[in-house]
Formats: sequence, structure tokens, C-alpha cells
Amino acid sequence: MKELVEKILRGIVKHPEEVVVMEFEEEGKKVLEIVVNEEDIGQVIGKDGRTIKSLKILLSALMGDSKEITIRVVR
Repeated sequence: MKELVEKILRGIVKHPEEVVVMEFEEEGKKVLEIVVNEEDIGQVIGKDGRTIKSLKILLSALMGDSKEITIRVVR
């Protein structure tokens, strides 16, 4: 899943070489922590959060209903 998110994000940001995705579990939930260049944060989140919401919906569909997923964008 980490690789899929990296591939998607590298396609939409201006600095694809700086995309880092970390995947881990926290309190029984899967967490994806995304690190991108400061200029790319707006691209990753999208207008009104549409891009990040769409990414979360896609990942939730791939995972099934078994676990919740949290996505964090950090600098």
C-alpha cells in the first residue's frame, strides 16, 4: 500500500524525489504518514481536502472494512 501511495503522490507533486511515505499501526489503526516538500503540501491536500479524501477513500476500498486508515501529511 505504501508503494501505491508513493507512486500516486509522485505523479501529482512538483518534487517527486522528496516524497516519503511511512506506514505503521497506531492504536489498532493503519497510519500512513506522508512527507513532501513544503511547496507540495497544497497539491497533496487539494482544494477543500479533495485530493487527500480521495486517496483515503481509495485506500479504504483496497483494505476493505477491516481497519480504519489515518493519513497524515507532515513537513
